[in-house]
Amino acid sequence: QVQLADIGGGSVQAGDSLRLSCASSGGTFSRYDVGWFRQTPGKEREFVAVISWWNTGFVYYTDSVKGRFAISRDNTRNIAWLQMDNLKPEDTAVYYCAADSFGRRSQAPSDYEYWGQGTQVTVSS
Repeated sequence: QVQLADIGGGSVQAGDSLRLSCASSGGTFSRYDVGWFRQTPGKEREFVAVISWWNTGFVYYTDSVKGRFAISRDNTRNIAWLQMDNLKPEDTAVYYCAADSFGRRSQAPSDYEYWGQGTQVTVSS
């Protein structure tokens, strides 16, 4: 059973950077795709980025964060990151990391079995 912990949120100004961490315990983290999602009140959880478990060169981003966010992972340390640069007020949300044991490289929240508790990111203009 994989357990995930989201770390690193905070309140920043537009244009600043944050790095979120997703620390894993239990299970075999290296065998899971890792996705990052975000959610604002009253809205559905939104896909942000995904990194493949077996080919860490495979990454995919939602259009609104391409060129600003970078997902990465270190399977030897059971941790993944979401580097967020040039943050914008519209990036304000609770961010969640998630793990998918089926390696689907999915953008759908329903495909992910394990979730972190979420971390708040607030970007002010």
